[in-house]
Amino acid sequence: MVCDLDNDGLLNDYELNAFQKRCFDMPLRPEAMEDVKEVLKRNLVGGVSSNNCITLLGFLYLHCLFIQRGRSHTTWTVLRKFGYNDQLHLTKDFLFPPLKVPSGSTTELNHKGTQFFTKLFWRFDKDRDGALSPVELTQLFATCPAPAWGSDIHNIVPTNEKEWITLQGFLCFWVLTTFHDVKTTFEYLAYFGYPISDCENQLSAIHVTREKKLDLLKKQSTRTVYICNVIGCKSSGKSTICRRHIGHDIARIKEDVEGVPQRTINVEHVYGQEKYLIMKDIEVRNVSEPLSSSDTRCDVVCLAYDATNPKSFEYVARIYLKYFEDTKIPVLFVCTKTDCGEIKQDYLVQPSAFCDAHRLAPPHKYSAVAGDSRELYQKLATMAAFPTMRRVVHMLMLRQQISTAFYNNLKSHLTELSLLSGDSILWKAGFGIALVAAFGLVVSKFLIKRDR
Repeated sequence: MVCDLDNDGLLNDYELNAFQKRCFDMPLRPEAMEDVKEVLKRNLVGGVSSNNCITLLGFLYLHCLFIQRGRSHTTWTVLRKFGYNDQLHLTKDFLFPPLKVPSGSTTELNHKGTQFFTKLFWRFDKDRDGALSPVELTQLFATCPAPAWGSDIHNIVPTNEKEWITLQGFLCFWVLTTFHDVKTTFEYLAYFGYPISDCENQLSAIHVTREKKLDLLKKQSTRTVYICNVIGCKSSGKSTICRRHIGHDIARIKEDVEGVPQRTINVEHVYGQEKYLIMKDIEVRNVSEPLSSSDTRCDVVCLAYDATNPKSFEYVARIYLKYFEDTKIPVLFVCTKTDCGEIKQDYLVQPSAFCDAHRLAPPHKYSAVAGDSRELYQKLATMAAFPTMRRVVHMLMLRQQISTAFYNNLKSHLTELSLLSGDSILWKAGFGIALVAAFGLVVSKFLIKRDR
């Protein structure tokens, strides 16, 4: 029951009152609530539980009583409030409120929508292990015609070692669904008991972003969901990039015989803010084969090439020149399998020189078995959030790493020379201010050069 907020199979006084307000726009007086329970106790065994809550059997008996006494309009009022028509089917207006999304805008869950799905997850995670077991999933979708996802969910969002969906994966799924098919989100919000009335409906859980051209004009995106198209030739490692995004290790990827997912989604942090990054695996068999509009419609592009294949870079270089050179979409070349060593690429220029000539960030060195793979996804999310500052974003991230290492080494040396206490607040504050000033100077010089 959608009104059973604590999922104990009973309606306590708070839940019964919430039901009364939703259906009849007024609370139930305490004496009236006790009268209802007394009627159930006198006429039905098991209608009221030992802790004085109304059971499902008791709830159904009350409506039978209304109908027998000629008050069927009460039951019909309840059914209407929950979206049912005369044929006891949910109406389209109840399931799918009208929403106009301008061209160039997207749909996202807002804070209220995220909060609803978070509470829904914990409501059904009865053992509090941070994941939904098959039994808990069955209970979750008991009020729905069918589950919202299939058996391949573990290849799309983060799951635990048992391939059970976690809270992060649960939120990722609904973010992905809202982004690609907001009507499905509307439908399941209704099934899950989202508050729908004359004054409110599922639209209060959704945010329509501003048009992308305004983001480019403002030189910053206010969105929280971004798409990264991953393009590369066969065996370039693009599928591994997508799977590592949701935490799959290399052994799990190699053992998977079910095929590669078309997209994955996970959370990344961009300067302290949570962003959802969708990695979409684009299969291109031949450079001469045209990309579809959906293949080029994204917020950032990841062009992957194999460090051990001399023909691999030429493939993505031609893709870049044909489709992305004259666009405002940020592009990052990713050199995969760097743990196996890099060989010279059979192309007019080498990858670093190519990127420099086209004013792109240097190729990102990536290995699925060594190093921190999260750095790649953070970089892609940051480039998507700041689409007009392609090289500046890379420069700041690189200098941040260098400066952190420099800070740690310098601090260690000064401490050894007894010139600095290890916990000196003044030192940390002073060095931090100097570091920020240096960053500002570097960025301003870079922007001046770029404008020239």
